[in-house]
Amino acid sequence: MIIVAGAIYSHVEHKSATDSVWWAVVTASTVGYGDISPTTGAGRALAALLISTMVLLVIPLITAHFASQLIVDDDAFEHAEQEELKADVRRMRALLEELAARHGIVLPAEPAPSPAPPRAAARRGRGRRLG
Repeated sequence: MIIVAGAIYSHVEHKSATDSVWWAVVTASTVGYGDISPTTGAGRALAALLISTMVLLVIPLITAHFASQLIVDDDAFEHAEQEELKADVRRMRALLEELAARHGIVLPAEPAPSPAPPRAAARRGRGRRLG
């Protein structure tokens, strides 16, 4: 992006390639030393586009990438762990059925559904209060 912006700037502002790339680096970083600045409308539009792209797109993407690397759920189950847990539950269900059959106990066909967790808004105190 810096090279492309520098090439366009060089063409629009009739500056050297090195000055144009330097301008693109300074502008993209939003430092703005002021030693090189556009004088034409097209050059200023390019500067606005480059600054906007960096501030609104590139910098947030880089920040989000690093943030996602820092936020790791060490307690999250891997696929293999989930499969192992499901196999354990199947074995326990089979054992429970065997024990129930031995002792003449009838098990329900389906386990009772677990209660739904409280809504996030209610946990933060924003939910409706009953009573």
